[in-house]
Amino acid sequence: MLAGGSQNTLLSLFADSKLLWGYLIPAVIVASITLVGVLIDVVVARRLGTLVKNTPWRGDDIIVHSLRHKIMLWGFLIGVNIALGYLPVKLTVAETERVHQVLLVVFIGTLTFLAADLASGVIHFANRTEAYPAVSIVDNIVRVTVYIVGTLIVLQSVFNIDLGPAIAALGVIGLAVSLAMQATLTDLLSGIQIILARQIRPGEYVRLSTGEEGYVVDISWRTTTIRELSNNLVIIPNSKMTSTIVVNFDVPDTSISVLVNLGVSYDSDLEEVERITTEVAREVMKTTAGAVPESEPFIRYNLFGESSIRFSVILRGQSYTDQYLIQHEFIKALHKRYREEGISIPFPMRTIVMQPSAPDGHVRVPQPVGENNGKSARS
Repeated sequence: MLAGGSQNTLLSLFADSKLLWGYLIPAVIVASITLVGVLIDVVVARRLGTLVKNTPWRGDDIIVHSLRHKIMLWGFLIGVNIALGYLPVKLTVAETERVHQVLLVVFIGTLTFLAADLASGVIHFANRTEAYPAVSIVDNIVRVTVYIVGTLIVLQSVFNIDLGPAIAALGVIGLAVSLAMQATLTDLLSGIQIILARQIRPGEYVRLSTGEEGYVVDISWRTTTIRELSNNLVIIPNSKMTSTIVVNFDVPDTSISVLVNLGVSYDSDLEEVERITTEVAREVMKTTAGAVPESEPFIRYNLFGESSIRFSVILRGQSYTDQYLIQHEFIKALHKRYREEGISIPFPMRTIVMQPSAPDGHVRVPQPVGENNGKSARS
């Protein structure tokens, strides 16, 4: 009995080992081809990614970035498809078709993500600014559109689903949703309008008629985000952005006129003041960061003030925020030069009339001369 039992155990182990080897071969095929995909993915991500960064054409950067992690998955799918022919257990036609459907759905899904990444990369490249990425509303719309197209392809080509009734049902659902979400749809359409008009773009400095001002950070599907100079974020609904007055300081040119209002004493030689002020302004424009050195500063007298002759100095800055440093440096340099040249910037003056007080301590208020007083005097 022991000999017979030992023989049966050996036979079962041998049979199990054959079955084990039968499953090991497909597993090795899947692992090997997946590993090749991983190696190709690493080469594309590192070596090829480093090379394309040095090329003038930016499209290759978009392609390489979009291919990351997808080649590895494609290798896995190819390995599984090849390994099906080496399984020790034969699958039925229905089971094989079902596995192929799953593989095809995953493959179409990866192609859909690849198309979405490529489209997003093109949008980011076309709308890129120095400081900010492309607006997220366009990126989101394009991605959702590509995902919807990929889903429709899967439903129709893989599962043979008739999409006519489904599209009609989606139309009815879309109408109900649009009625229930009017405010949200208004913000969405307003955001699309802002993008298409191209009058407000990320990275530009704007000021609203309601008082908010700062750099446009992003235009999403519902809101526009503005970063103030204090580094606070202002979130504004897109519908408000399209209905308010907006001053864009970066359109059509980012440069800005820097106005400095001053005043000098009435005893000053105005020709000399103009010459000295212009010299200081030219020097400041050449040495201050953010100034436009090739622009010619000038002054304009504009008012006989209460205690001084008023005038304005017009300088030029490269962007809106550069005006603060230009004003700072110009006022310091001009104050020093005026002191050296003896040009006076007078303080505001007021004339105060002191009324004499009566012996009882009350202030005497002069009485106006009226008709009654006049008659009394004649009588």
